[in-house]
Amino acid sequence: MSATEAGEVQVFGREGCVQCRATCRALTERGIAFESVDVDADLDAAATARRVAQAGGSTQLPVVQVPGMAPWTGFRPDLIDAIASEAV
Repeated sequence: MSATEAGEVQVFGREGCVQCRATCRALTERGIAFESVDVDADLDAAATARRVAQAGGSTQLPVVQVPGMAPWTGFRPDLIDAIASEAV
């Protein structure tokens, strides 16, 4: 199963977050299916995002989780490109 299949990539973010929008836009442009999770609407998701981000030494959004990769925070076009190249 590829990490680019629906539901595999999760983007934890919030409405109005520039880096969250840029991440979702880049994933969409590269044809990578993902689940967008609003941390303001889902307290469990917020706790998960906070835990994952802090484990990586960060507190910023978005938090992106991809099976087989370490989670990352912020807009990371290099890692998005890596996912896209895996799907080819």
